[in-house]
Amino acid sequence: MQFRPAGPSLALITILSLTSPAFADTTVDTVNAALEQETRSSAGTGDTDAPEEIIVSARRRNETAQDIPIAVSVVGGDQIDNTGSFNVGRLQQLTPTLQFYSSNPRNTSVNIRGIGVPFGLTNDGIEQGVGIYVDDVYYSRVASATFDFLDVAQIEVLRGPQGTLYGKNTTAGAINISTRQPTFELEGRAEVSIGSLNFKQAKAAISGPLSDTIAARLAVSGTGRRGTIFNVATGNWINEQDNIGIRGQLLWRPNDNIDVTFSGDFSVQNPECCAQIYVGTGTTQRALSRQYVALAAAQNYQVVSTNPFDRVTDVDADLNARNEIGGAALKIKWDTGPGTLTSITAWRYWDWVPANDRDFTGLPITTKSNNPSQQEQYTQEIRYAQTGDRFDFLIGAFAYHQKVRTQGIQEQGPAASRWLLTGTLANDPTVLNGLTARNDIRLYNTSAALFGQFSWKPLDGLTVQPGFRINYDKKEGLYDSIVTNGAGQLVTFASTDPRIAAQRGVLAPQRFEPKFSDWNFSYDLTLSYEVTADILAFATYSKTFKSGGVNLNGVPNDAAGNPILAAGTVKPESVNHIEAGIKAQFFNRTATLNLSAFRTDISNYQALVTNGQLGVLRGYLANADKVRTQGLEADFSLRPSDRFNVYLNGTYVDAKYRSFTDAPCPPELSGGGSGTPISAPGVPGNSPANCDISGKRLPGVSKWALSFGGEVNTQTSIFGREGQLYVGIDGNYRTGFSSNPSPSIYTNIDGYALTNYRVGFRTEGGINLFGYVRNVFDVDYFEQLAIPSGNTGLIVGQPGDPRTYGITFAITF
Repeated sequence: MQFRPAGPSLALITILSLTSPAFADTTVDTVNAALEQETRSSAGTGDTDAPEEIIVSARRRNETAQDIPIAVSVVGGDQIDNTGSFNVGRLQQLTPTLQFYSSNPRNTSVNIRGIGVPFGLTNDGIEQGVGIYVDDVYYSRVASATFDFLDVAQIEVLRGPQGTLYGKNTTAGAINISTRQPTFELEGRAEVSIGSLNFKQAKAAISGPLSDTIAARLAVSGTGRRGTIFNVATGNWINEQDNIGIRGQLLWRPNDNIDVTFSGDFSVQNPECCAQIYVGTGTTQRALSRQYVALAAAQNYQVVSTNPFDRVTDVDADLNARNEIGGAALKIKWDTGPGTLTSITAWRYWDWVPANDRDFTGLPITTKSNNPSQQEQYTQEIRYAQTGDRFDFLIGAFAYHQKVRTQGIQEQGPAASRWLLTGTLANDPTVLNGLTARNDIRLYNTSAALFGQFSWKPLDGLTVQPGFRINYDKKEGLYDSIVTNGAGQLVTFASTDPRIAAQRGVLAPQRFEPKFSDWNFSYDLTLSYEVTADILAFATYSKTFKSGGVNLNGVPNDAAGNPILAAGTVKPESVNHIEAGIKAQFFNRTATLNLSAFRTDISNYQALVTNGQLGVLRGYLANADKVRTQGLEADFSLRPSDRFNVYLNGTYVDAKYRSFTDAPCPPELSGGGSGTPISAPGVPGNSPANCDISGKRLPGVSKWALSFGGEVNTQTSIFGREGQLYVGIDGNYRTGFSSNPSPSIYTNIDGYALTNYRVGFRTEGGINLFGYVRNVFDVDYFEQLAIPSGNTGLIVGQPGDPRTYGITFAITF
């Protein structure tokens, strides 16, 4: 089943006819925190007449973006504010190499070039392939990606392995977020936005001295928006936004050589969220009487709408997505003379309190399916960097400890028997009503690393840059699921009672304690050459890994009901990566063109297996033999004057399973018997035990993705104030992608284009007033499609945001 949205052609016409462009991909409003030196690009602020260099800290030292041999996209604070990209989910519209998917904050994935984490339900027992860092502090919970950016100065998206530069190993890339730092001069900023869907957002920050040696900064942010889906069962709009955040920093500078920064932050979300709604049905190999259409008819159930873009649902279970994160960090930066010694000590926590409707219908089939979790993490990083005429180096050590506790519950309701059972038991609601699985899930995760990178310039213009990483990981887990029925009896595999047997076929008890530990050695080598002062060519080879993991969502049982312990752990990924690129500026540095080509081969790729058995509560992890992603990236920006700028960024990614011969089958090849012959896809009968999906594309990856935009402005006076009247456009386009770990005809999402307009007036004194329209052409598109367990043929999904509009007033001083 495919859904073809309208509107991309209009957006592409808009690109071709563009005369009012905005920000380049490398537009920056950044703070060099250690030196309190802000470098602003005039694109987005319009306050200078010449292009200025973009300073990045991607390699843990301050350099210009065009001088580093890394494929990196830089997004400045002004661009974030003006384009409404207030979290990572919206950041992907500006950086086409980034993919973000989220069915709720916990079940969120962030990938770069198609790799990072498996697509689907989150499993706490594995690492993230894309590291998220805020002011050098590693955020291990990808749920943090759903929060609003708080007082952000700049975001750098680094593509490719970064383990020789960063504390935690990152095989796909890193998102390096820098916040605005305390200043010894009084400054502040405030911003208020209102818009459709009762959108309200307010942000404010103030910074200044407390004494000659101490400065402070405080920032707050709040976002609220009515939901985009109306639930007829409760009369509420759901999938809303409700975010509050606060961040404080104290800087102590006893002399010119030492900065000591203490920071603390707290953010909370508490929306009525997150429902995936009815999209359609597709036949499986289950008996027709046991598929969605027949089951719904047998219970006289009709979905409230068969058109998902009516944006209505009737889910009857409680919904909540309370998500809370916070922490504190102490950063010490000491200029020793020859180099700089940096220490970052941090503690962070995460608290997740969900409520879901996992039958995705208005029937009381699954009345509870929640996995509240709590996490604490401690990190310590120490690094020393030194720069010389011919030789630079950075060496660091990193220690990490994480504790995760999850208290899962799944409870079946009075409609479950008819929906999930066969024969006479299907007519007895008491068989499954009240059947409950209570899960105790624990993880203790420890890692330590020594890493470094060295730069040698044997000839003028030529740099040889090797790097290394020595890493130790240890994970200890517990999965303990106790199942009781509505009568309070334990459901066990020892019982021969047919009712108990039916119950454990829906919710199976299980206990196992997986363990994993391993040492790994990584290395890379980069060669770069300055062809001219404005052209840099580079090539990189990396041999790296992603740590092995443990399964914490349950694994299949054998015939005797024992967990298959071999599935309790997954092997480390082995990664070989090659990349070559060129960074060029021309026309007196008013134009920038950066190109890169890459190929990444992964052995023992950690894939999510969405098993069709009802007794397997959630997806679990398994190793695919081989995966490959390769492609091309291009970032182009042009600023011929301070009145006009335009950008166009694009990526081509070919990401596929090279070898995965025992993968889970897609729904059209699932749900049938175990005999022979195997039935045709979607035809009831017999199903294969597993499928060979070698050569199929990885989920969530579009072959082509573009981001585009620009701005034109003119100097004018309004109400006696001198300033700039400007018009801008930003948009993105992506081709179709698969939304299931094993590609399915039912979960292919067609490509779409989104276009945003804005018009406003800003003054030299720091006032900015603009109106905006996002998704101008009101394109209907899906962010994600999913197939619930059980092979009934139900397809659910998340419609993307409709057209929205609003107005923003901002002031800085």
